[in-house]
This record gives sequence, C-alpha cells and structure tokens, in this order.
Amino acid sequence: MRKSIIALFSILILVSCTEKKSAKNFVLTGNIKGLKSGTLYIQRIKDTVLVAIDTIKINGDSHFTSEFDLQSPEMLYLFLDRGVTNSLDNNIPFFAEKGIMNIETSLDFFTADVKITGSKNQELYDEYKKVVSKYVDQDLTLIEKKITAYQAKKMDEVSKMDEEQKGILKRKYLYTTNFAVNHADYEVAPYVALAEIYDINLKYMDTIQKSMTPKVSKSLYGKRLNEFIAARKKEENK
Repeated sequence: MRKSIIALFSILILVSCTEKKSAKNFVLTGNIKGLKSGTLYIQRIKDTVLVAIDTIKINGDSHFTSEFDLQSPEMLYLFLDRGVTNSLDNNIPFFAEKGIMNIETSLDFFTADVKITGSKNQELYDEYKKVVSKYVDQDLTLIEKKITAYQAKKMDEVSKMDEEQKGILKRKYLYTTNFAVNHADYEVAPYVALAEIYDINLKYMDTIQKSMTPKVSKSLYGKRLNEFIAARKKEENK
C-alpha cells in the first residue's frame, strides 16, 4: 500500500511539473557572474520606447529565470539596473523565439562577455553582426582620418574618403540584402531589413519580401516589413 501511495505521489509530481513546463511557450534562463543584488528587466520595443514585460529581482543568487508567452520571434532586451550607477554597458539585445534560451554573462563586462544560446535567429544575427562590424570599423577609421584631413584643410583627401565611405555603405547594404534573402526562412531576415537598410532602393526590399517564406511573412517582423514596403511605395508614387 505504501509503495502504491509513493508511486501515485511520484506520478502526480511528474504531471504537475509537465503542466508547469508547458504553461508558457518561452523560457529564458541565465546567470550573471558577480551579481549579488539588483534588478533585471526583460524589455521590448513598443511605439519606439522600451517597455518592461518582466521584472526579476536578484538577491544573492546570480541565476535567473523568466517565463512568458511569445507570439512571434522578437528582438527583446535584458536590462540590468545596477542600483548604484548608470552605465552604457547595461542592455543586452537577444532574438527570442519559442522554446528555451540561455544568457550567460558577467557583471563587470555585461555586454562584452555575453553568450546567448537556444535561438537559431540569434545564432544567425550573431553571424550577421560579426560581418557588419567590419564595415562599421572601416567607417570609423575613415571618420578619424577625415577629421585629421579636414583640420589640415586637405579637402581633396576629405572628398576621396567621402567616396570610400559611400563604398563601405554600399557593401554593407548589399551584404545585408544577400543575408536577408539567403535566410528568408527565418524572422531575422525581415528584422535586419527594417533595422539596417530601411532606406535602400525598393527593388532590393521587393527581393527580400518575395524571398520570405509564408511563415516568416506572417511573423511580427514579416508583417512590419510588408506594411513598410507598402507605405514606401505609396509615398513614392505620390
């Protein structure tokens, strides 16, 4: 009898845990090494403003968990309120998608040490940022050189570097377009189109739009890209 009661109790616990596990379609786990106390906020952009959708209090244990329903893959933000000083190193963007994701980082290098796993969109976005960062670095180097040339009144050099910057921007835009087309079966495709090349020639936007799978086209960023392209066409046809 005792064994039957124990077995029944074990089954009830298992059922309870299973139900709890399936209650929400998105689970974020993580650890911020060195963080003893503070507040974490999971944020999303709403009407161009970051708004909190979950609040996590840290008190002694640097591990955290957040669970909620996610309607569509979306770029969210993990914001750390340090409680003492304001810092630029306090907000981590992550491409959330249904399932379990994990964020590991440290208090001292909150954004620099971050490692995000559990999302294919995040994996692709990291790949994209790695390449784009090279174009950004090239542009920053040219800006520094342009300032020096401008101060020395070497306007021919300034003009030459202006053209070089345009070339860098063009390569970045073409890479972003190709990236979106090549990964049109993931929501990161319309996201980078909207976030990085919103002012590109419409023919490239059309190419990205036509490449999107039906699933991606119906996603949060897929819908926004469709609406954005329609609005641009309407404006340009006036």
